[in-house]
Amino acid sequence: MSMEGLYQTYQPLLFSLAYRMLGSVMDSEDIVQEAFITFDQLPNREHIENKKAYLCKIVTNRCLDLIRSSAKKREVYVGPWLPEPLLEGGHSPNDPTHAFLQQESISTAYLLLLQQLNAIERAVFLLREVFQYSYDDIAEILGKSNANCRQIFHRAKKSMKYGLKKQPSISIAETTVKEFVQSILNGNVNQLLDLVSEDVTMYSDGGGKVKAAQVPIFGANRIVQLLQNLMKMYAGKFTINYTSVNSLPGLILTIDGHLHYVYSFSFSGNQIQTIYTVANPDKLRHLQ
Repeated sequence: MSMEGLYQTYQPLLFSLAYRMLGSVMDSEDIVQEAFITFDQLPNREHIENKKAYLCKIVTNRCLDLIRSSAKKREVYVGPWLPEPLLEGGHSPNDPTHAFLQQESISTAYLLLLQQLNAIERAVFLLREVFQYSYDDIAEILGKSNANCRQIFHRAKKSMKYGLKKQPSISIAETTVKEFVQSILNGNVNQLLDLVSEDVTMYSDGGGKVKAAQVPIFGANRIVQLLQNLMKMYAGKFTINYTSVNSLPGLILTIDGHLHYVYSFSFSGNQIQTIYTVANPDKLRHLQ
């Protein structure tokens, strides 16, 4: 298979693996590009039987290296850390990238659960649970024993079960998000309370680059007050666009023609459980 053929076939899988590992669109794109360049420069690449596994090995190890090198930066990150949003758009219905990313949840809540795993646990869990690799292949990719990979996977799977709740259908989630926004705009607190869970929480990721809450905000009344204040501050200057954010209904808030906020949500039953706001301009750069 030609390099162009390899890229068309495996780029969606490799990007999906890297994005789940890192939570960064731009870093994932860079790592995938580097993986194909590295593979193309191998003197014996024609003799590699399992090219898919070899490419996954390159991407996985590049991700592990990046996670290790950026660990200290994450420790001093200002406020809550959220993954870079992955938006709907630019995909045709038959686009393999779009199809592959929809195969398994990439919601913000799911990515944050993955971030609770250490780097090796995350790699083993994704390769086994999402990409259906055998333990022998995972052991080869990570340079560990088959038995060790099994132990790591079962430990990671226990952690991943924690906090996952029943999710509504996409259509119900979409309606809920739109009604939530309208209740904010109309100041309809009673409707709002029906749309959110009692312990609704809001996380804002400004990364210390823009004004954003540096601690989670708890409770519907505090959240609606904050959002209403935001709407008043930018009255007549903002537009709201509904879109898919990390495979679930979300929205973009544009102010004076510039994208300032991306909102995504997690649900408990048919109610909003968590609101995630990405405002860090570095994490929105790929969307501008």
